[in-house]
Amino acid sequence: MSTMRELERALGKEVYDAEGQKVGTAAQLYASDQTGQPEWLTVKTGMFGTKESFVPLMGAHTEQDGLHVGALKDAIKDAPRIDDNGRLTEAQAAELYRHYHLQAAPSGRDAGRNAGRNAADRNAADRDAADRNAGGRHASGMDGTGRESMVRSEEELRAGTETVETGRVRLHKHVVTEEQEVTVPVSHEEVHVTREPVRDGEQRPGSIQEEEQEVVLHEERPVVAKETVAKERVGLETETVRGEQQVKDTVRKEQIEVDDTRH
Repeated sequence: MSTMRELERALGKEVYDAEGQKVGTAAQLYASDQTGQPEWLTVKTGMFGTKESFVPLMGAHTEQDGLHVGALKDAIKDAPRIDDNGRLTEAQAAELYRHYHLQAAPSGRDAGRNAGRNAADRNAADRDAADRNAGGRHASGMDGTGRESMVRSEEELRAGTETVETGRVRLHKHVVTEEQEVTVPVSHEEVHVTREPVRDGEQRPGSIQEEEQEVVLHEERPVVAKETVAKERVGLETETVRGEQQVKDTVRKEQIEVDDTRH
């Protein structure tokens, strides 16, 4: 596992699970009260980083792209929701151990966790440099003058938009049949018998005999043919309609109280 200083410098950077999937952003370290060694990390997840999940630091290591932990993304996102109030109770720590299938700490004394606590022998200058690298996200520690101090934080809503699919519209062309009637002018030939007298001298008399003449008759009949003709083009286009929508959520903020035990 990486050293405390390396882990502190990873605060505010990306966190990746055991398979290399991006999980969120490293927020705070929780160290053991007994050993002073870091055991838990809170990771900001969700679209706007509004959720913090506790992740075990067992097997965690830092790389150039951020902090890599030994848990899987689904397990981190499904971890029990615990308020980040600077300490873990024994019951909260036991719940996290069960969720990640880890062996619990050997004593109840070790179950209390202090957020961002370093070894007692680290001097104030080292802590100040580590705080600057970590973005000042420790819950307690010393300020640049060596005095004990505490950082108060508040959650703020960050609203944005995402594009989601709400439905689909399709064009479907199918064929229907219908009857259509058109009028076609037609013509035909008919035979009429005409009779007129033969004038004298127009035809010489001949012998009487049988004779036959034939006349061919014609008529027009309708002929139907089909032709495909393009009539119109039908398409779909989208239009973006702008509007406003109110969103709300609960936010947390820290309050600092002075507990004076002097008599």
